[in-house]
Amino acid sequence: MPWVILFLAGLLETAWAVGLKFTEGFTRPVPSLLTGLALVASVWLLALSVRTLPIGTAYAVWTGIGAVGTVIVGVLKFGESASVFRITCIGLIVIGLVGLRFAPGGR
Repeated sequence: MPWVILFLAGLLETAWAVGLKFTEGFTRPVPSLLTGLALVASVWLLALSVRTLPIGTAYAVWTGIGAVGTVIVGVLKFGESASVFRITCIGLIVIGLVGLRFAPGGR
């Protein structure tokens, strides 16, 4: 269950990171509020997951999911580059995340 919670925390990290684009420097109240709520929920879920998971593993996976998710949204929604090099680098992050999940001591 802590891995599911951590995955949801990572998805919410993607949500608040992308939400920053819509806040326009926190000048738009509704996107700013939603982004803030996603941020708080993401950190709260991370905190729940580290009750069981090692902090180093959980934090790396949380930020990794957020980074990969944000790049995917950037490519699909904002037309950011999907070059082979960029996608390869994102793939390496995903491999690292899976490795952390199954590494000894990763629980």
